[in-house]
Amino acid sequence: MTTAAFENLVDIFDHATRTFAGRELFGTKKGGSWSWSTYEQFGRDVERARGGLATLGVQRGDLAAIISDNRVEWAVLGYACFGLGAAFVPMYEAQHESEWEFITRDCEASTLIVANRGILERTKGLLSSVPSLKRIICLEDVAGEGSSVSSYRALLESTERVPALKPERSDVACVIYTSGTTGNPKGVMLSHYNIASNVAAVHQVFPMTEADRSLSFLPWAHVFGQVCELHALLSLGGSMGLCESTNKIIDNLAEVQPTVLMSVPRIFNKIYQSVQKQISEQPGPVQAVVKSALLATAKERAGERLSIKEHVMLTLADKVVFSKVRARFGGRLRYAFSGGAAISKDVAEFIDSLGVKVYEGYGLSETSPIATANYPGERRIGSVGRAMPGVRIEIDGKVTTSDRSDRVEGEIIVYGPNVMKGYLNRPEENAQVFTPDGGFRTGDQGYLDAHGYLHITGRIKEQYKLENGKYVVPSPLEETLKLSPLVLNAFVYGDNKPFNVALLVANLDAVRKLATALGVTGTSDAALLASEQVRELFKKDLAKSAEAFKGFEAVKAFALVSEDFTTDNGLLTPSLKVKRRKVFEKYEAQLLALYPSK
Repeated sequence: MTTAAFENLVDIFDHATRTFAGRELFGTKKGGSWSWSTYEQFGRDVERARGGLATLGVQRGDLAAIISDNRVEWAVLGYACFGLGAAFVPMYEAQHESEWEFITRDCEASTLIVANRGILERTKGLLSSVPSLKRIICLEDVAGEGSSVSSYRALLESTERVPALKPERSDVACVIYTSGTTGNPKGVMLSHYNIASNVAAVHQVFPMTEADRSLSFLPWAHVFGQVCELHALLSLGGSMGLCESTNKIIDNLAEVQPTVLMSVPRIFNKIYQSVQKQISEQPGPVQAVVKSALLATAKERAGERLSIKEHVMLTLADKVVFSKVRARFGGRLRYAFSGGAAISKDVAEFIDSLGVKVYEGYGLSETSPIATANYPGERRIGSVGRAMPGVRIEIDGKVTTSDRSDRVEGEIIVYGPNVMKGYLNRPEENAQVFTPDGGFRTGDQGYLDAHGYLHITGRIKEQYKLENGKYVVPSPLEETLKLSPLVLNAFVYGDNKPFNVALLVANLDAVRKLATALGVTGTSDAALLASEQVRELFKKDLAKSAEAFKGFEAVKAFALVSEDFTTDNGLLTPSLKVKRRKVFEKYEAQLLALYPSK
């Protein structure tokens, strides 16, 4: 396993292209088949793009913004900018035009890179409205757009060759804008060493090698996908198949045959629901074998020895069910990394039982991103792991009494070389989030157990108080509700109210199938969800979920809707976080109607 230490992203690029020149790096699917480019090809393209950008006038200290989903050109231009000392500012294709303009203006970008002609048409006006913007580069071929617009192809045709400079550790490499769930996005300034040190820490604790491959569907515009996949896998000689689209993930997994999977809980939840559905459709004896096998794997996790019968059940379940599920993921998947939000313990344990080890970590854009992680030999499902090498976690809180012992629970503070330089042009907010000794106040609440594992108990800004004075953190409750096969999404509310209520996004396919079995057919979506027989199905699942809640957390009433939370309707951020304020604004009437009138 590579254990290189890196000072900056140019070091990572030089090391990778020199050491792994002939190995496959990026896979893309065109015309129904996958083709793979090599590290050597990537190195040549970065060198040519660096010369092309320099010809256009991009120089040290500039900021280049990009609006694009994951693609080879994204990585090429990112590393070309790093070699010129320019910072890269990624945005999502799914973002609203107003956010593109806000970010381009806020970071004072001199260069804007766009994925296609459609985005070019929607952003050309920024050349006259954003004072700093000098040029737009389109990744598709363009002609007749004037001197301020050029193409990626033209960059690569440049004859100028500019040696890569060696950035200082403190130079800004990326400005990654936060999701903007509570207001305008903030630009997180990550230095070269912020990112490089986190990549080096990954090398120390995760046993990945040049033989590892991922299916890349997490956006590189998000810090988790960019650092943990693009930079980390590149640094050790691994390869990445670029997913066609989110609705092609399962198909592409089977084709790319990844060994590692980097994902967010939303994807793991879908896998969990899909496999549970398949198991429920198996004959009774098969279901019994699977149930016995799941109990056996739980015993194994607890360190207990298995009986001969339990070993037999495990072997049989693996042959009949689990191996077939792994085959759908390509058959080579060894472990999965989960980040971005808390994964349900039930989901993590279930996927673990399938033979795919799940390692959950914790971090934010502001911590580059990994602050803590579970890793081989040091794993506790239900926690987000221990501090990464070089990182220190402190809890700013008070002693609380749990069911088992006293513990200090409060705001999580992160110290280490991965902590951001600060928010761009936000001195007041920087003063709020940094402690006098350089720690970063995360805004997340949690505690460290006796073995140093961090447990997240909620987002401080999300928690609210019920009328009885009890505090509720809604996100863990929502994750539990979403484990129901009937529920696509959930939103829990109860601020200053007598009890919690929930807005549940119904999985209409699953609901209609069960409703048909009950004799409820031929109705509209609205009539279906209003049916008392259908509501009884949800009540049963709510009652089952309540077993994991504290008494005061129980959801006592619910509203059903058919429209999911998406980026298109503005209820999800591009990194798949719920925009709580937007959801409440849209469904305020339905939520408040769940409470008795006074």
